[in-house]
Amino acid sequence: MIRNEMIGKISKASKEYDFIIIGGGATGIGIALEASARGYSVILLEKSDFTKSTSSKSTKLVHGGVRYLAQGNIGLVREALTERGLLVKNAPHLVKNLTFIIPTHGFFDELQYTIGLTLYDLLAGKLSLGRSRWLSKSKTVKRISTINPKKISAGVEYHDGQFDDTRLAINTLQTAASLGAVVLNYCDVKGLVKNSTGKVSGVKFIDQETGKEHEIKGKQVVNATGVFADDVLKMDSPNAEKTIAPSQGVHLMLDKSFLPGDDAIMIPKTDDGRVLFLVPWHNKVVVGTTDTPIKKESLEPIALEEEIEFILNTAARYLTKAPVRSDVLSVFAGLRPLAASKDNESKTKEISRSHKIFESESGLLTMVGGKWTTYRKMGEDLVDRAEKNQGWAHIQTKTKNLRIHGYKENVDHSNPLYFYGSDEEGVLEIAKKEGMKEYISTTLEVMNAQVVWAVKYEMARTVEDFLARRTRCQILDAKESIKMAPQVAKIMAKELGKDNEWQLTQVEDYKRVTSNYIL
Repeated sequence: MIRNEMIGKISKASKEYDFIIIGGGATGIGIALEASARGYSVILLEKSDFTKSTSSKSTKLVHGGVRYLAQGNIGLVREALTERGLLVKNAPHLVKNLTFIIPTHGFFDELQYTIGLTLYDLLAGKLSLGRSRWLSKSKTVKRISTINPKKISAGVEYHDGQFDDTRLAINTLQTAASLGAVVLNYCDVKGLVKNSTGKVSGVKFIDQETGKEHEIKGKQVVNATGVFADDVLKMDSPNAEKTIAPSQGVHLMLDKSFLPGDDAIMIPKTDDGRVLFLVPWHNKVVVGTTDTPIKKESLEPIALEEEIEFILNTAARYLTKAPVRSDVLSVFAGLRPLAASKDNESKTKEISRSHKIFESESGLLTMVGGKWTTYRKMGEDLVDRAEKNQGWAHIQTKTKNLRIHGYKENVDHSNPLYFYGSDEEGVLEIAKKEGMKEYISTTLEVMNAQVVWAVKYEMARTVEDFLARRTRCQILDAKESIKMAPQVAKIMAKELGKDNEWQLTQVEDYKRVTSNYIL
């Protein structure tokens, strides 16, 4: 996955790709994996960095969706639970089984959640991660030492998956690249190319690093731009109807002392009916999320004051150690690309999380909705549809049992390099060189060698790429990550052949963006 080589492939060849995928988030990445695994020629173009927007701002859960079960959406839950099981098998270095405890308030709660979560287990079938069970109040308090015993009657335990979203993205892109896909960040699609019959036959894009414009041909162009899907639809047809109803989800990052054990907490009923998770992750605690309708899409959405207060107040109600603003290590917001309903008054938490495919008159395929858990199935459905549209012979999916790059079983999660999986050996090889084993941050346990690895093999092009998405420093501890930026810039400049001015600009750019992550 070397950027210069991939740009070189485009410049040299005037080939027609089977698939041109616009968008490098979960949706586009899942499609690239599926199409390349079936043997199709694929190019994926992302205007910023991979997963820069929504796909790096998730709750870090691979789950069926307990609340969709409560809404009676059995099909969506069953599909997601199947995909959860496949992800645990195909990327065990990134996806793990996590135990959740729901604090209950009286007999009816205990009965309702025990029965509901037993159904949740049954829907997973052979891919179940473990059985749910009722826990007494004393066992619940023992398991979650910081829970307020005055606020609960007992607890119900169930199992779901947890993952690192951007690391899964990078490893999936590496898998697709090994199957022949061309994947590029910082390539901004500026227009669609159409043939004499008005069908989309390619795209024009600008390589933002060089400013050079490219035009490429493709049989099937796919709009997988998430919350920005309507922008591409307007390139195709200026009068295109709105397909996206964006909803903002905010998370806070807290110190591990707020949830010292290995169990997560799921609070199913909050003041406004939203679900709140407190989840141990990378030796910190992620708390969220919110569900706020947003009018305008943004690459860097900013948490609203009322969202921050809602999370802090809800967490405080259940914990003996109540978090306050000064405890927040980082706050991050993402926009969900929910498929718009005709009823604009519909609450976003009730708008469909299931994915939808729209076909334009020009032949452009647009995928909206969905979530990380089902990204593989989304890719499968989109490629099936493209085969049908193009009149190609159907090829069976090849991704159900496809191991993702970095595959490694039984990783030790206390190892700060665990998320590299089988690539850890390569990182440690670089660390043998002089000065490369030194830590950039001892608290976040990130060393110089990881920067070199990210530039050489993971297409990291900016300081933000490394601190936000190749590692997770930005959302784990925003202030600490700003301290790391100058050293990261220095190492990257050497690898990329950049000067001091580039380093200074990179550090300032990173400080500006990351200031929004600090309360």
